[in-house]
Amino acid sequence: MVLTLGDKVPYFEAYNANGQLVQSSSFINKQVVVLYFYPKDDTPGCTKQACTFRDYFTDFQALGATVLGVSSDDSASHKRFQDKYNLPFELLADTNQEIRKMFGVPSNLFGLLPGRVTYVIDATGTIIGLYNSQLPGKHHENAIALIKKIA
Repeated sequence: MVLTLGDKVPYFEAYNANGQLVQSSSFINKQVVVLYFYPKDDTPGCTKQACTFRDYFTDFQALGATVLGVSSDDSASHKRFQDKYNLPFELLADTNQEIRKMFGVPSNLFGLLPGRVTYVIDATGTIIGLYNSQLPGKHHENAIALIKKIA
């Protein structure tokens, strides 16, 4: 399955940094969601990306959006990453890459590196935007611009 613009996001679940089960039904179809997939905790590009989402987190909140990061790292790794950089949003452990496969997030660098894709999902659970780039610095800007358009 590959999800793209205009698709409804199906149910999924994953554990957060605190080891608690997070179900997509607690936020999908209820508010705007920025769901970003990243390769690995505490690497230079992923740290830059997470910290830009952190730095603009109040902007997302002001727009009524929640931010969620997803990688294949486990909850313990997410907890260390979240604590080290004071990340105010949930990080979801997709250790079996089920969510990544559901969305169809491609691998990059000849399939060696998990892709970096940000999805903007509206309050009806529909994907209204996606940004696919290994460059971590612009994901938050694209998401904010799109959310402002629909606000």
